[in-house]
Amino acid sequence: MKAFLDENFLLQSKTAQDLYHQYAKNQPIIDYHNHLIPEQIANNSRFENISQVWLNGDHYKWRAMRANGVNEKYITGDASDRDKFLKWAETVPYTLRNPLYHWTHLELQRYFGITDLLSPKTAEKIYEETAAKLAEPGYDVRGLLQKMNVEVVCTTDDPIDALNFHQQFANEQHSLKMLPAFRPDKAMNADDVEALNAYIDQVEGVANKSISSYQEYLDALKSRHDFFAENGCSVSDHGLEQIYAEDYTDEEIAGIFQKIRRNQALSYSENLKFKSAMLVQFAEWDHEKGWVQQYHLGALRNNNARMLRVNGPDTGWDSIGDFSQARALSKFLNRLDNQDRLAKTILYNLNPADNELMATMIGNFNDGSIKGKVQFGSAWWFLDQKDGMTKQINALSNMGLLSRLVGMLTDSRSFLSFPRHEYFRRLICDIFGEDIEKGELPNDLEWIGKIVSDISYNNAKEYFNFK
Repeated sequence: MKAFLDENFLLQSKTAQDLYHQYAKNQPIIDYHNHLIPEQIANNSRFENISQVWLNGDHYKWRAMRANGVNEKYITGDASDRDKFLKWAETVPYTLRNPLYHWTHLELQRYFGITDLLSPKTAEKIYEETAAKLAEPGYDVRGLLQKMNVEVVCTTDDPIDALNFHQQFANEQHSLKMLPAFRPDKAMNADDVEALNAYIDQVEGVANKSISSYQEYLDALKSRHDFFAENGCSVSDHGLEQIYAEDYTDEEIAGIFQKIRRNQALSYSENLKFKSAMLVQFAEWDHEKGWVQQYHLGALRNNNARMLRVNGPDTGWDSIGDFSQARALSKFLNRLDNQDRLAKTILYNLNPADNELMATMIGNFNDGSIKGKVQFGSAWWFLDQKDGMTKQINALSNMGLLSRLVGMLTDSRSFLSFPRHEYFRRLICDIFGEDIEKGELPNDLEWIGKIVSDISYNNAKEYFNFK
Protein backbone atom coordinates (compact mmCIF):
# COMPACT_ATOMS: atom_id res chain seq x y z
CA MET A 1 0.00 0.00 0.00
CA LYS A 2 1.40 3.40 -1.00
CA ALA A 3 1.62 6.21 1.53
CA PHE A 4 -0.76 9.12 1.05
CA LEU A 5 0.76 12.14 -0.66
CA ASP A 6 4.35 10.91 -0.64
CA GLU A 7 6.97 12.12 -3.12
CA ASN A 8 5.54 9.79 -5.77
CA PHE A 9 1.91 10.83 -5.33
CA LEU A 10 -0.09 10.07 -8.51
CA LEU A 11 3.00 8.52 -10.13
CA GLN A 12 2.08 4.86 -10.52
CA SER A 13 5.23 3.60 -12.23
CA LYS A 14 8.98 3.99 -11.97
CA THR A 15 9.01 5.58 -15.41
CA ALA A 16 6.41 8.16 -14.35
CA GLN A 17 8.47 8.91 -11.27
CA ASP A 18 11.62 9.43 -13.32
CA LEU A 19 9.81 11.71 -15.76
CA TYR A 20 8.38 13.86 -12.98
CA HIS A 21 11.46 14.18 -10.78
CA GLN A 22 13.90 14.69 -13.66
CA TYR A 23 11.90 16.76 -16.14
CA ALA A 24 8.84 18.41 -14.55
CA LYS A 25 9.25 18.99 -10.84
CA ASN A 26 11.72 21.88 -10.93
CA GLN A 27 10.33 23.76 -13.91
CA PRO A 28 9.27 27.36 -13.19
CA ILE A 29 5.59 28.28 -13.29
CA ILE A 30 3.99 30.60 -15.82
CA ASP A 31 0.47 31.22 -14.53
CA TYR A 32 -1.13 33.00 -17.44
CA HIS A 33 -4.66 33.19 -16.00
CA ASN A 34 -5.63 33.81 -12.40
CA HIS A 35 -7.71 36.11 -10.22
CA LEU A 36 -5.04 37.20 -7.77
CA ILE A 37 -5.35 40.73 -6.39
CA PRO A 38 -2.66 42.99 -7.91
CA GLU A 39 -2.63 45.27 -4.86
CA GLN A 40 -1.55 42.37 -2.64
CA ILE A 41 1.37 41.53 -4.93
CA ALA A 42 2.44 45.15 -5.42
CA ASN A 43 2.33 45.85 -1.67
CA ASN A 44 3.71 42.43 -0.75
CA SER A 45 0.84 41.84 1.64
CA ARG A 46 0.95 39.54 4.64
CA PHE A 47 -1.81 37.41 6.11
CA GLU A 48 -2.44 37.08 9.83
CA ASN A 49 -3.78 33.55 9.55
CA ILE A 50 -4.49 30.79 7.07
CA SER A 51 -8.18 31.67 6.75
CA GLN A 52 -7.28 35.00 5.19
CA VAL A 53 -5.08 33.46 2.52
CA TRP A 54 -6.95 30.17 2.12
CA LEU A 55 -10.69 30.64 2.66
CA ASN A 56 -11.37 34.25 1.64
CA GLY A 57 -12.77 34.22 -1.89
CA ASP A 58 -12.41 30.45 -2.42
CA HIS A 59 -15.85 29.37 -3.63
CA TYR A 60 -14.59 25.80 -4.19
CA LYS A 61 -14.27 25.42 -0.43
CA TRP A 62 -17.45 27.39 0.21
CA ARG A 63 -19.54 25.00 -1.90
CA ALA A 64 -18.13 22.01 -0.02
CA MET A 65 -18.86 23.63 3.35
CA ARG A 66 -22.45 24.40 2.34
CA ALA A 67 -22.92 20.81 1.16
CA ASN A 68 -21.67 19.71 4.57
CA GLY A 69 -24.34 21.74 6.34
CA VAL A 70 -22.14 24.65 7.46
CA ASN A 71 -24.06 27.86 8.12
CA GLU A 72 -23.25 30.80 5.84
CA LYS A 73 -22.06 32.75 8.89
CA TYR A 74 -18.92 30.56 8.85
CA ILE A 75 -18.43 30.85 5.10
CA THR A 76 -19.00 34.41 3.89
CA GLY A 77 -20.50 35.75 7.12
CA ASP A 78 -19.17 37.57 10.18
CA ALA A 79 -17.69 34.62 12.09
CA SER A 80 -14.07 34.99 13.17
CA ASP A 81 -11.24 33.73 10.97
CA ARG A 82 -10.53 31.00 13.53
CA ASP A 83 -14.12 29.80 13.60
CA LYS A 84 -14.30 29.75 9.81
CA PHE A 85 -11.15 27.64 9.69
CA LEU A 86 -12.54 25.22 12.29
CA LYS A 87 -15.66 24.76 10.17
CA TRP A 88 -13.49 24.11 7.13
CA ALA A 89 -11.52 21.56 9.17
CA GLU A 90 -14.81 19.84 10.05
CA THR A 91 -15.62 19.63 6.34
CA VAL A 92 -12.29 18.37 5.01
CA PRO A 93 -12.64 14.71 6.17
CA TYR A 94 -15.88 14.57 4.19
CA THR A 95 -14.22 15.77 0.97
CA LEU A 96 -12.68 12.35 0.24
CA ARG A 97 -12.42 11.85 -3.55
CA ASN A 98 -13.12 15.52 -4.14
CA PRO A 99 -10.00 17.30 -5.46
CA LEU A 100 -10.24 19.61 -2.44
CA TYR A 101 -8.92 16.78 -0.30
CA HIS A 102 -5.77 16.51 -2.39
CA TRP A 103 -5.33 20.27 -2.81
CA THR A 104 -5.81 20.94 0.90
CA HIS A 105 -3.10 18.56 1.97
CA LEU A 106 -0.75 19.40 -0.91
CA GLU A 107 -0.94 23.07 0.08
CA LEU A 108 -0.36 22.34 3.76
CA GLN A 109 2.71 20.31 2.81
CA ARG A 110 4.20 22.56 0.14
CA TYR A 111 3.84 25.89 1.91
CA PHE A 112 3.97 24.93 5.59
CA GLY A 113 5.63 21.52 5.77
CA ILE A 114 2.58 20.12 7.55
CA THR A 115 1.89 16.43 6.91
CA ASP A 116 -0.92 16.01 9.46
CA LEU A 117 -4.35 15.41 7.96
CA LEU A 118 -6.68 18.35 8.57
CA SER A 119 -9.61 17.39 10.80
CA PRO A 120 -11.30 18.70 13.95
CA LYS A 121 -8.59 16.89 15.96
CA THR A 122 -5.73 18.71 14.27
CA ALA A 123 -7.45 22.01 13.42
CA GLU A 124 -6.32 24.10 16.39
CA LYS A 125 -2.71 22.95 16.09
CA ILE A 126 -2.62 23.60 12.34
CA TYR A 127 -4.26 27.00 12.74
CA GLU A 128 -1.63 28.08 15.26
CA GLU A 129 1.28 26.54 13.35
CA THR A 130 0.32 28.18 10.06
CA ALA A 131 -0.28 31.54 11.76
CA ALA A 132 3.22 31.38 13.22
CA LYS A 133 4.68 30.52 9.80
CA LEU A 134 2.79 33.36 8.12
CA ALA A 135 4.45 35.80 10.52
CA GLU A 136 7.94 34.66 9.46
CA PRO A 137 10.08 36.28 6.76
CA GLY A 138 9.42 34.66 3.41
CA TYR A 139 5.71 34.15 4.03
CA ASP A 140 4.56 37.42 2.54
CA VAL A 141 2.78 37.27 -0.81
CA ARG A 142 5.94 37.34 -2.91
CA GLY A 143 7.56 34.77 -0.64
CA LEU A 144 4.62 32.41 -1.17
CA LEU A 145 4.98 32.79 -4.93
CA GLN A 146 8.72 32.28 -4.73
CA LYS A 147 8.27 29.03 -2.80
CA MET A 148 6.44 27.62 -5.83
CA ASN A 149 9.02 28.95 -8.33
CA VAL A 150 6.47 31.25 -9.98
CA GLU A 151 7.94 33.27 -12.85
CA VAL A 152 4.88 35.04 -14.30
CA VAL A 153 1.36 35.78 -13.06
CA CYS A 154 -1.29 37.33 -15.31
CA THR A 155 -4.07 38.88 -13.30
CA THR A 156 -7.60 39.44 -14.65
CA ASP A 157 -8.40 43.12 -15.17
CA ASP A 158 -11.33 45.15 -16.42
CA PRO A 159 -10.70 47.74 -19.17
CA ILE A 160 -11.52 50.53 -16.71
CA ASP A 161 -8.88 49.37 -14.20
CA ALA A 162 -6.18 51.98 -13.57
CA LEU A 163 -3.40 49.34 -13.44
CA ASN A 164 -1.68 51.48 -10.82
CA PHE A 165 -0.54 48.44 -8.86
CA HIS A 166 0.91 46.85 -11.98
CA GLN A 167 2.76 50.11 -12.62
CA GLN A 168 3.98 50.24 -9.03
CA PHE A 169 5.25 46.68 -9.23
CA ALA A 170 6.87 47.18 -12.66
CA ASN A 171 8.85 50.16 -11.36
CA GLU A 172 10.60 47.87 -8.88
CA GLN A 173 13.13 45.20 -9.79
CA HIS A 174 11.72 41.68 -9.43
CA SER A 175 12.44 38.27 -10.87
CA LEU A 176 8.66 37.76 -10.78
CA LYS A 177 6.54 39.34 -13.52
CA MET A 178 3.00 40.51 -12.72
CA LEU A 179 1.17 41.44 -15.92
CA PRO A 180 -2.43 42.47 -16.57
CA ALA A 181 -4.91 40.61 -18.77
CA PHE A 182 -7.65 42.49 -20.62
CA ARG A 183 -11.09 41.12 -19.59
CA PRO A 184 -13.83 43.20 -21.32
CA ASP A 185 -16.88 41.07 -20.45
CA LYS A 186 -18.75 43.98 -18.85
CA ALA A 187 -18.12 46.14 -21.91
CA MET A 188 -20.18 43.84 -24.14
CA ASN A 189 -22.79 42.45 -21.74
CA ALA A 190 -26.10 43.77 -23.08
CA ASP A 191 -28.21 41.41 -20.96
CA ASP A 192 -28.76 44.29 -18.52
CA VAL A 193 -28.94 47.50 -20.54
CA GLU A 194 -29.08 49.75 -17.50
CA ALA A 195 -25.90 48.20 -16.05
CA LEU A 196 -24.16 48.37 -19.44
CA ASN A 197 -25.10 52.02 -19.85
CA ALA A 198 -23.68 52.79 -16.41
CA TYR A 199 -20.51 50.93 -17.39
CA ILE A 200 -20.19 53.00 -20.58
CA ASP A 201 -20.30 56.10 -18.37
CA GLN A 202 -17.34 54.67 -16.43
CA VAL A 203 -15.43 54.03 -19.66
CA GLU A 204 -16.17 57.61 -20.63
CA GLY A 205 -14.56 58.79 -17.41
CA VAL A 206 -11.37 56.73 -17.50
CA ALA A 207 -10.83 57.29 -21.23
CA ASN A 208 -11.62 60.99 -20.88
CA LYS A 209 -13.75 60.79 -24.00
CA SER A 210 -17.38 61.68 -24.56
CA ILE A 211 -19.34 58.61 -25.68
CA SER A 212 -22.58 59.21 -27.55
CA SER A 213 -22.07 56.89 -30.52
CA TYR A 214 -20.89 53.36 -31.13
CA GLN A 215 -17.73 54.59 -32.86
CA GLU A 216 -16.93 56.78 -29.88
CA TYR A 217 -17.40 53.77 -27.62
CA LEU A 218 -14.98 51.75 -29.73
CA ASP A 219 -12.48 54.60 -29.72
CA ALA A 220 -12.64 54.80 -25.93
CA LEU A 221 -12.25 51.05 -25.48
CA LYS A 222 -9.41 50.99 -28.00
CA SER A 223 -7.63 53.63 -25.95
CA ARG A 224 -7.95 51.32 -22.93
CA HIS A 225 -6.67 48.36 -24.98
CA ASP A 226 -3.69 50.53 -25.96
CA PHE A 227 -3.20 51.56 -22.32
CA PHE A 228 -3.09 47.92 -21.23
CA ALA A 229 -0.50 47.19 -23.92
CA GLU A 230 1.62 50.10 -22.71
CA ASN A 231 1.56 48.47 -19.27
CA GLY A 232 2.83 45.08 -20.38
CA CYS A 233 -0.43 43.37 -21.27
CA SER A 234 -0.27 40.81 -24.07
CA VAL A 235 -3.17 38.57 -23.06
CA SER A 236 -6.94 39.02 -23.21
CA ASP A 237 -9.62 36.86 -21.67
CA HIS A 238 -13.36 36.37 -22.02
CA GLY A 239 -15.69 34.44 -19.72
CA LEU A 240 -18.77 33.64 -21.81
CA GLU A 241 -21.60 31.14 -21.92
CA GLN A 242 -20.80 30.68 -25.61
CA ILE A 243 -19.24 32.51 -28.53
CA TYR A 244 -21.55 34.97 -30.28
CA ALA A 245 -21.29 35.06 -34.07
CA GLU A 246 -24.46 36.64 -35.46
CA ASP A 247 -24.40 38.45 -38.78
CA TYR A 248 -24.70 42.22 -38.43
CA THR A 249 -24.05 45.50 -40.18
CA ASP A 250 -22.25 48.50 -38.75
CA GLU A 251 -25.47 50.51 -39.14
CA GLU A 252 -27.38 47.95 -37.07
CA ILE A 253 -24.84 48.06 -34.23
CA ALA A 254 -24.82 51.87 -34.27
CA GLY A 255 -28.60 51.84 -33.86
CA ILE A 256 -28.46 49.22 -31.10
CA PHE A 257 -25.90 51.33 -29.26
CA GLN A 258 -28.24 54.31 -29.37
CA LYS A 259 -30.93 52.19 -27.74
CA ILE A 260 -28.45 51.20 -25.03
CA ARG A 261 -27.60 54.85 -24.35
CA ARG A 262 -31.31 55.60 -24.04
CA ASN A 263 -31.71 52.68 -21.60
CA GLN A 264 -34.15 50.99 -23.95
CA ALA A 265 -34.58 47.23 -23.80
CA LEU A 266 -32.97 45.25 -26.61
CA SER A 267 -34.58 42.39 -28.47
CA TYR A 268 -32.97 38.97 -28.21
CA SER A 269 -31.56 39.38 -31.73
CA GLU A 270 -30.18 42.85 -30.99
CA ASN A 271 -28.46 41.58 -27.85
CA LEU A 272 -26.71 38.79 -29.76
CA LYS A 273 -25.68 41.09 -32.60
CA PHE A 274 -24.17 43.62 -30.21
CA LYS A 275 -22.18 40.92 -28.39
CA SER A 276 -21.04 39.48 -31.72
CA ALA A 277 -19.80 42.83 -32.99
CA MET A 278 -17.92 43.55 -29.78
CA LEU A 279 -16.24 40.14 -29.76
CA VAL A 280 -14.99 40.65 -33.31
CA GLN A 281 -13.68 44.11 -32.46
CA PHE A 282 -11.75 42.88 -29.41
CA ALA A 283 -10.32 39.96 -31.40
CA GLU A 284 -9.12 42.26 -34.18
CA TRP A 285 -7.33 44.49 -31.67
CA ASP A 286 -5.71 41.44 -30.10
CA HIS A 287 -4.44 40.31 -33.49
CA GLU A 288 -3.17 43.79 -34.31
CA LYS A 289 -1.01 43.74 -31.17
CA GLY A 290 0.08 40.10 -31.35
CA TRP A 291 -1.73 39.21 -28.12
CA VAL A 292 -2.99 35.82 -27.00
CA GLN A 293 -6.77 35.71 -26.64
CA GLN A 294 -8.50 33.29 -24.25
CA TYR A 295 -12.13 32.18 -24.29
CA HIS A 296 -13.55 30.45 -21.20
CA LEU A 297 -16.83 28.98 -22.40
CA GLY A 298 -19.74 27.17 -20.83
CA ALA A 299 -20.41 28.41 -17.28
CA LEU A 300 -24.03 28.81 -16.21
CA ARG A 301 -23.61 31.56 -13.65
CA ASN A 302 -25.63 32.89 -10.72
CA ASN A 303 -28.14 30.05 -10.59
CA ASN A 304 -29.34 30.84 -7.07
CA ALA A 305 -31.07 34.24 -7.22
CA ARG A 306 -31.67 34.38 -3.47
CA MET A 307 -28.02 33.82 -2.59
CA LEU A 308 -26.90 36.13 -5.39
CA ARG A 309 -28.86 38.90 -3.69
CA VAL A 310 -27.20 38.07 -0.38
CA ASN A 311 -23.58 37.47 -1.46
CA GLY A 312 -23.22 38.84 -4.98
CA PRO A 313 -21.53 37.09 -7.95
CA ASP A 314 -18.53 34.73 -7.82
CA THR A 315 -19.51 33.30 -4.44
CA GLY A 316 -20.20 29.70 -5.45
CA TRP A 317 -23.56 29.59 -7.23
CA ASP A 318 -22.34 28.70 -10.72
CA SER A 319 -22.39 25.38 -12.57
CA ILE A 320 -21.63 23.69 -15.86
CA GLY A 321 -23.94 24.75 -18.69
CA ASP A 322 -25.03 22.79 -21.74
CA PHE A 323 -24.72 25.50 -24.36
CA SER A 324 -24.30 24.74 -28.05
CA GLN A 325 -20.72 25.68 -28.90
CA ALA A 326 -19.56 24.33 -32.24
CA ARG A 327 -21.29 26.26 -34.99
CA ALA A 328 -20.89 29.79 -33.58
CA LEU A 329 -17.31 29.10 -32.51
CA SER A 330 -16.45 27.88 -36.00
CA LYS A 331 -18.13 30.88 -37.60
CA PHE A 332 -16.34 33.34 -35.30
CA LEU A 333 -12.88 31.86 -35.77
CA ASN A 334 -13.44 31.46 -39.50
CA ARG A 335 -14.43 35.12 -39.88
CA LEU A 336 -11.21 36.23 -38.21
CA ASP A 337 -9.03 33.72 -40.05
CA ASN A 338 -10.58 34.58 -43.41
CA GLN A 339 -9.45 38.19 -42.91
CA ASP A 340 -6.05 37.11 -41.54
CA ARG A 341 -6.98 38.59 -38.17
CA LEU A 342 -6.97 35.51 -35.96
CA ALA A 343 -4.64 35.98 -33.01
CA LYS A 344 -3.11 33.16 -31.01
CA THR A 345 -6.14 31.66 -29.27
CA ILE A 346 -6.82 29.39 -26.29
CA LEU A 347 -10.24 27.75 -25.96
CA TYR A 348 -11.47 26.37 -22.63
CA ASN A 349 -14.68 24.40 -22.18
CA LEU A 350 -16.51 23.82 -18.91
CA ASN A 351 -18.74 21.04 -20.15
CA PRO A 352 -16.69 17.83 -20.58
CA ALA A 353 -19.08 16.78 -23.33
CA ASP A 354 -17.33 19.44 -25.44
CA ASN A 355 -13.81 18.00 -25.05
CA GLU A 356 -13.63 16.36 -28.46
CA LEU A 357 -15.43 19.31 -30.02
CA MET A 358 -12.70 21.67 -28.80
CA ALA A 359 -9.89 19.26 -29.62
CA THR A 360 -11.04 19.07 -33.24
CA MET A 361 -12.03 22.74 -33.56
CA ILE A 362 -8.47 23.92 -32.92
CA GLY A 363 -7.24 21.80 -35.83
CA ASN A 364 -9.41 23.81 -38.22
CA PHE A 365 -7.38 26.97 -37.57
CA ASN A 366 -3.85 25.77 -36.87
CA ASP A 367 -2.37 26.93 -40.16
CA GLY A 368 1.33 26.15 -39.62
CA SER A 369 2.29 29.77 -38.99
CA ILE A 370 2.85 29.27 -35.24
CA LYS A 371 3.35 26.13 -33.17
CA GLY A 372 0.06 25.46 -31.44
CA LYS A 373 -1.45 28.75 -32.60
CA VAL A 374 -4.95 27.68 -31.53
CA GLN A 375 -4.93 25.76 -28.27
CA PHE A 376 -7.38 23.51 -26.45
CA GLY A 377 -6.75 24.94 -22.99
CA SER A 378 -6.20 22.86 -19.87
CA ALA A 379 -9.17 21.55 -17.92
CA TRP A 380 -10.91 24.49 -16.29
CA TRP A 381 -12.85 25.21 -13.08
CA PHE A 382 -15.02 22.18 -12.27
CA LEU A 383 -12.80 20.08 -14.53
CA ASP A 384 -9.37 20.93 -13.09
CA GLN A 385 -9.22 17.68 -11.14
CA LYS A 386 -7.78 14.24 -11.86
CA ASP A 387 -10.61 12.91 -14.00
CA GLY A 388 -11.26 16.20 -15.82
CA MET A 389 -7.59 16.79 -16.56
CA THR A 390 -7.10 13.24 -17.76
CA LYS A 391 -10.05 13.48 -20.16
CA GLN A 392 -8.83 16.80 -21.56
CA ILE A 393 -5.31 15.40 -21.99
CA ASN A 394 -6.62 12.29 -23.73
CA ALA A 395 -8.94 14.21 -26.06
CA LEU A 396 -6.12 16.53 -27.10
CA SER A 397 -3.71 13.59 -27.46
CA ASN A 398 -6.09 11.71 -29.73
CA MET A 399 -7.10 14.63 -31.94
CA GLY A 400 -4.28 17.15 -31.74
CA LEU A 401 -0.76 17.57 -30.40
CA LEU A 402 -0.53 17.26 -26.63
CA SER A 403 3.17 18.00 -27.05
CA ARG A 404 2.34 21.62 -27.98
CA LEU A 405 0.02 22.28 -25.01
CA VAL A 406 0.93 25.43 -23.06
CA GLY A 407 0.40 23.74 -19.71
CA MET A 408 -1.64 24.50 -16.62
CA LEU A 409 -2.98 27.62 -14.92
CA THR A 410 -4.51 28.19 -11.48
CA ASP A 411 -7.60 30.31 -12.36
CA SER A 412 -7.54 31.01 -8.62
CA ARG A 413 -7.96 33.83 -6.13
CA SER A 414 -5.62 32.20 -3.61
CA PHE A 415 -1.86 32.51 -3.26
CA LEU A 416 -1.81 28.92 -1.99
CA SER A 417 -3.20 27.41 -5.21
CA PHE A 418 0.01 26.93 -7.14
CA PRO A 419 0.42 23.22 -6.32
CA ARG A 420 -2.28 22.75 -8.97
CA HIS A 421 0.57 23.07 -11.47
CA GLU A 422 2.36 20.23 -9.66
CA TYR A 423 -0.84 18.15 -9.71
CA PHE A 424 -1.16 18.64 -13.46
CA ARG A 425 2.50 17.82 -14.08
CA ARG A 426 2.26 14.64 -12.03
CA LEU A 427 -0.74 13.52 -14.08
CA ILE A 428 1.05 14.26 -17.36
CA CYS A 429 4.03 12.21 -16.21
CA ASP A 430 1.84 9.36 -15.02
CA ILE A 431 0.02 9.20 -18.35
CA PHE A 432 3.25 9.16 -20.36
CA GLY A 433 4.82 6.73 -17.90
CA GLU A 434 1.94 4.28 -18.18
CA ASP A 435 2.13 4.33 -21.98
CA ILE A 436 5.87 3.63 -21.86
CA GLU A 437 5.41 0.79 -19.36
CA LYS A 438 2.76 -0.78 -21.62
CA GLY A 439 4.98 -0.53 -24.65
CA GLU A 440 2.60 1.96 -26.29
CA LEU A 441 5.37 4.57 -26.40
CA PRO A 442 9.12 3.97 -26.81
CA ASN A 443 11.29 3.90 -23.71
CA ASP A 444 13.03 7.11 -24.77
CA LEU A 445 13.15 9.01 -21.51
CA GLU A 446 15.27 11.82 -22.94
CA TRP A 447 12.82 12.68 -25.73
CA ILE A 448 9.63 12.15 -23.76
CA GLY A 449 11.23 14.01 -20.86
CA LYS A 450 11.75 16.95 -23.22
CA ILE A 451 8.06 16.83 -24.15
CA VAL A 452 7.13 16.79 -20.46
CA SER A 453 9.38 19.82 -19.83
CA ASP A 454 7.82 21.59 -22.80
CA ILE A 455 4.27 21.02 -21.57
CA SER A 456 5.23 22.02 -18.05
CA TYR A 457 7.00 25.26 -18.96
CA ASN A 458 8.82 25.69 -22.28
CA ASN A 459 5.74 25.82 -24.52
CA ALA A 460 4.18 28.61 -22.47
CA LYS A 461 7.50 30.46 -22.36
CA GLU A 462 7.67 30.46 -26.16
CA TYR A 463 3.95 30.94 -26.85
CA PHE A 464 3.34 34.00 -24.67
CA ASN A 465 6.73 35.66 -25.04
CA PHE A 466 6.12 37.83 -21.97
CA LYS A 467 8.42 40.83 -21.75
